[in-house]
This record gives sequence, C-alpha cells and structure tokens, in this order.
Amino acid sequence: MPQALNRQLGGFDATTVGIGSMIGAGVFVVFSPAAAAAGSLLPLAVALAAAVAYANAAASAQLAAVHPVSGGTYTYGRRQLGEWPGFLAGWSFITGKAASCAAMALTFGLYAAPGFEKAAGVAAVVALTVVNLLGITRTAMMTRIIVSLVVPVLAFVIVVAFAQSTDDGGASPAGPTGVLQAAGLMFFAFAGYARIATMGEEVREPARNIPRAVFSALGFTLALYTLLAVGLLRAVGPEKLAASSAPLTEVFLSDDSVPLLAVSIAAALASLGALLALISGIARTTLAMAREGDLPRAFSSVSARRATPFVAELATAVVVIALLLGTDILTVVGFSSFGVLLYYAVANLSALTLSSRPWYAPRALNVLGLVGCLVLAFTLPVQSVLTMTAILLVGLLGRAAAVLMRRRRHQT
Repeated sequence: MPQALNRQLGGFDATTVGIGSMIGAGVFVVFSPAAAAAGSLLPLAVALAAAVAYANAAASAQLAAVHPVSGGTYTYGRRQLGEWPGFLAGWSFITGKAASCAAMALTFGLYAAPGFEKAAGVAAVVALTVVNLLGITRTAMMTRIIVSLVVPVLAFVIVVAFAQSTDDGGASPAGPTGVLQAAGLMFFAFAGYARIATMGEEVREPARNIPRAVFSALGFTLALYTLLAVGLLRAVGPEKLAASSAPLTEVFLSDDSVPLLAVSIAAALASLGALLALISGIARTTLAMAREGDLPRAFSSVSARRATPFVAELATAVVVIALLLGTDILTVVGFSSFGVLLYYAVANLSALTLSSRPWYAPRALNVLGLVGCLVLAFTLPVQSVLTMTAILLVGLLGRAAAVLMRRRRHQT
C-alpha cells in the first residue's frame, strides 16, 4: 500500500496557499496581454473570468469533499468519468502548470536580476524545490509570509492608481472576441485555487475546510483584481497598459524610486509564492497519476521522513528548468490557460455526475462552468490552442501505447 501524505493543514493555511498561487500570476503577468485584447473593457473580462472561476471552484470544492485525496481533477475524472477523461485532466494540469512555473520563475528573474533573469529563475526553482522537499507545512508557512508582504504593496498601488487623474487613452472598446480572449488570459490568474484541491490528502477536515478555503481565496483575489483593473485603466489608460511589460509600475513617476523598488520586491516575492505552490501542486498530481499507472511508478515514491513525493518534486523541477531556459513569459500564459481550462472542463463534467449536491453547487452551475471553460479555451490565441492541442495528443497517444503494451504482457 502506498504511503499516505499527512493531514497537517488547517483552513487558514489552505486559503493562504491558494491566494499565494493566484496573486503571483495574475498581478505581474497577465494584465498587459489582457488589456491588449479587451482594451477599456478589461474589467468585463475580469468579471467573465471570475464567473467561470467561481463555477470551477464550486465543482472543485464539491469533488474535493467527496474525494479528499491528492491529484485534484485527475482523481475526480478517473473516479467519476473513467480513466481516459481523468488522464486528460491530469496531463492538461501538468503541462499547463509547468508553463505557469516557467512564467513565474522568469518573472522573478526579470524583477530580481534584470539581465540575468534565466539564471535567477533557475536558482529560484532549485531553492523552492528544496523548501517543498522539507514538507508541506514549510511550504504553507513560507507562502503565508510572502502573501503578508505582497498584499500591502498591491493595496498601495491601488490607492495611488485611484488617486491619479482619469486617462481613458482614447481607445475604442474591444469586440466580443477580444473580451473573451482577454477573459481566457485572465483565467490564468484565477487558477491558483486548484492548488487547494490537489492538497486534499493534506488538509484537516477536508469536507469543511476545502470548500471554505477555495471560496475565501477566490473572493479575496477577485476583489483585488477588480480594483487593480479599474485603477490601472483609470491611471494609465488601456493602450499604455497593453504596451507595458511592468504594468503596476506605470502608476508611478519615473523618479519615484522607493515605490518602484517596493513594487519590484513585491513582484519577486509574489512570483516566488506562486512558484512555490505550483511546483508542489504539479508534483502531487504527478504522484496521483503514478499511483494509477498513468505515469512511471517511480513518481509515486513518498519520503517516509518528510511525507513528501520527492521523486515527483525533483522531476517537476527538472522539467520547469528546461522550459524556463527555452521559453518566453507571455507566450506560456496562453499555453497555461488552455491546459488549465480543459482541466476544469473535466472537473465540471465530473461534478455533473454527483448525486449529492451542496447548496453552492447546483447542476446548472456545473453546466455553466463546462461551457465557459470550452468557450474561453478555444478563443485563446491560435498558436496557444494548436501547440497545447498537439502536446495533449502526444500524451494521449503515449498512454494508448502504454496500455497496449500492458495488455500484450498480460496476454503472454
């Protein structure tokens, strides 16, 4: 029998990990490309992304309470729909979140060591993998520290943005396709609550704490993103926001060295918080897939001393470093969004099959989440859709070959 993980996290720690997974991605990466697609309708795109995220959160909380084990939608899909939908969800999560990790590591490098960003990103991946290997309570503690430092800086940016004179930039409103594409990109920033579900085997009283943590993390982050979107549009304007590589610094004057330094430090810390939680989440989905034989069994090894999936953690770090050394931060946002939206499409379909339904997850909400995920996924940039579709097909073909080989061995 495989060694189980320890239930060490309460509701507050789980919520903090979820918030830490989201704010690093959303605040410092995605506002610029989303503004380029939606223009002055950026707040509408945030609202659409949040609506789909809420439906997905309801499905995730509902399923995590029924299946409180590691693996998230990979496990839910296998148990509710069958092996192939489960594999699609797990493979989508691993590939999409690996792209997210590369983006977060590169974001850290861009803010912490301009000119040496890839080297700094590799160092961050190595250091945070060591933290994760020390155990999940260290991961939660470090994430709590990072969140407590980043949120006040973001609050300061919001106050400064709303204090600026209005600048509408003269941009014409985007069409429906632009708003949907921006919502798909913004979804990248809301996907951190998946990290809570993947920790199902490590949360105390999961039926109570997981739903609370998911909705608390999502609600806090939605309020933060909405205020930032409106404030940035007000202070900077959609055109300048779309063209900026560091949008949160645009609300300050070029000689405001102290605020700019504070934002740079917050960006680096937030990226570290997101990267810390994402690496851990990928490893736990890898662990679950290995337990079921969908990935090599070696990845199912759990340290008896630290109760961490150390082989999966190390493998995740290797893949992320490889992506980091050969990727571009804005391109991988689309890759990640497509993979994670398909992951949640499987989650909503899985939740539809449950007979017991809590008040926060009516069947119609699961349908809304399923349709919303597919619409946003296939309105993303064409390159992202085609590339991720090819990667998912490679995974499916690989699993088909492995299943065929196992059958032939059993026959002989």
